[in-house]
Amino acid sequence: MEIVVRTVDPCRDPLDCLIVPLFADGDLPKAAAAVNEAGSGALKKRVEQGDFRGECGQTLTLYDVPGIQAARLLLVGVGKSDKISALNYQKAMLAAGRALADKGVVHATLLGLDLDVPTREPAALAEIAVQAIADGKYRFDHHKAPAETARRELQTLTLAVDDHLAPQSEAIFAAADAARITSEAAAWARDLANEPGNVCTPTWLAEQAEAMASSRGIEAEILGPAQMEELGMQLLLGVAQGSRQEPRLIVLHYRGADSAAAPLVLVGKGLTFDAGGISLKPADKMDEMKYDMCGGATALAAIRAAADLRLPLNLSVVVPASENLPDGKATKPGDIHKSMSGLTVEILNTDAEGRLILADALTYARRFKPAAIIDMATLTGACIIALGHQTAAVLGTDATLVQDLLEAGRQSLDRAWELPLFEVYHEQLKSPFADLSNVGGRPAGTITAACFLSRFVEDIPWAHLDIAGVAWKSGEHKGATGRPVPLLVEYLRRRASKPR
Repeated sequence: MEIVVRTVDPCRDPLDCLIVPLFADGDLPKAAAAVNEAGSGALKKRVEQGDFRGECGQTLTLYDVPGIQAARLLLVGVGKSDKISALNYQKAMLAAGRALADKGVVHATLLGLDLDVPTREPAALAEIAVQAIADGKYRFDHHKAPAETARRELQTLTLAVDDHLAPQSEAIFAAADAARITSEAAAWARDLANEPGNVCTPTWLAEQAEAMASSRGIEAEILGPAQMEELGMQLLLGVAQGSRQEPRLIVLHYRGADSAAAPLVLVGKGLTFDAGGISLKPADKMDEMKYDMCGGATALAAIRAAADLRLPLNLSVVVPASENLPDGKATKPGDIHKSMSGLTVEILNTDAEGRLILADALTYARRFKPAAIIDMATLTGACIIALGHQTAAVLGTDATLVQDLLEAGRQSLDRAWELPLFEVYHEQLKSPFADLSNVGGRPAGTITAACFLSRFVEDIPWAHLDIAGVAWKSGEHKGATGRPVPLLVEYLRRRASKPR
């Protein structure tokens, strides 16, 4: 999708589709008022007749409105004028993206960057709009029979500026183009995650990562079982031993800064299918366990975006990729495996496997002497109980790192919430037979999982994102969400802009 920022006459320019935000209380934004006047009150009339109420996320398409040269108007409700927020604006633009996709619009022009949204300048609104519209138009139909008529996709999104906003055009374009790159990376992460488990195997995921890296000058190294054995990665190998698919450790390096600068390392859980192992999951919705690699997909998407944005930082990514299946060779509850770090782990529940593969990956990441490590994983169902499907959890050993991630989430509207990591929670991980167990019981499951991971980062600044509730959706819009790609890219952009 190409992004264009230019001055537009919404009434006289022959546009394909003009997106017009409207309020729910009858007030008209400035640009919408001009369109309404030129169209002989067409917008107001729709509101008065009850065809369009302006509720947040409501859309209505009008064709051939007299006095307006645009072929069609897409009216988008943004809610009441006195309650407009960044989240409402995002919801409205998401609905606009879906409407554009349903109508097969190829070229669209957006009004409304001058809306008075608290704490958001026009450039920030442009960023929200581009990401939300891209999210709304996303489709994953690679495995369906081709339609008789090829689906038309949005090719150009023009962000309209008037004379008042024209001096901000450069800043608006920069923000919008960064949003385009972020949304393309998120869409790629969604594509990876939406593939079924018989396609997205550890080997296939490694191949996709390698191909992406090769096209962007990112260094790539893929480790197989023999190399893992030499490194002593018995936790990762233990998870994989019940599957016929070999595990892979995907390692990527983006060099955007001086070689002496310590890198930031992202570690993403890459369970390409998780049946739970011997501790077998229930059959209901087990198909969705293909999404257990969303953390790995997010990490790969983040380094792709960093390269496309040419961020001046060094960034490494480590993705342990495996399946977790029941088999005669699978790890059994009560088995003890030694980690790469040397710590032994009693496996009380084979369905708590994500923390096992991450533990060896975190140990491996330490060899890069990183400035910080951030891991992301669909790790615990307890996180969904605590925070639902709206918010990711963040826990960590470095307060500044955690706060920076929270702020990036607020700015990108890809939100996270901090949970405690108090020392007392480590008591739940004690084992009479090993250095620690891999589960700590039902209480505080998200926290004890993070406590387990913290044992493998030592004194390196570290934060953990539990994305179990936000990485995919069930139901009508079932599929991967691409979260927390926006949060991570926002964090990377902010980190790259600060002198260190």
